[in-house]
Amino acid sequence: MKLKKPGKPVLTGTRIVLRPITADDADCVFGGMDDAEANRLTGSHGEFPYDRVAAHCARVAKADDRWDYAITVDGRMVGEVVLNEVDEDNSSANIRIVIWDPEARSKGYGTEAMELLTRFGIEEVGLHRIELGVFAFNPRAIRSYEKVGYVHEGTRRHALLWDGEWIDQHTMGMLASDWAARTA
Repeated sequence: MKLKKPGKPVLTGTRIVLRPITADDADCVFGGMDDAEANRLTGSHGEFPYDRVAAHCARVAKADDRWDYAITVDGRMVGEVVLNEVDEDNSSANIRIVIWDPEARSKGYGTEAMELLTRFGIEEVGLHRIELGVFAFNPRAIRSYEKVGYVHEGTRRHALLWDGEWIDQHTMGMLASDWAARTA
């Protein structure tokens, strides 16, 4: 099955807008990577120098094989949601999300962003499967993904070493048929 290349349209929800990340977002993305809680929840180790972040933003803005979106609330970027690791042969992709702004957490913005990008991936790109990984110490995200319709498929035991403790990573997935049943 051939995937469609619908470009990178702005995706508008009820409370958020997803807009494609641009090179001009480097300052905001760099600042967001300084949030200790977001780094813990996403298992992000290490430092990310500004020039590397700026190069990443410029690269993903031009990429036609992935969809990197700024999650915006009232025009302010509070995080990002990304559809990447597209496997055209198997009509599948990975999705990931982070809310950097602590004041934007636990307000449903992440759930809405996941729903918008999942819909886009299945209905516009033509994906058959979208999957994600979530660490066991992030029950808030797990509940959010379940609300969207993602299903727990398995666990990678001791996938992350964080502060001296081994953390499991759960794999969750959404099939086009799951999405169709959910939205029928």
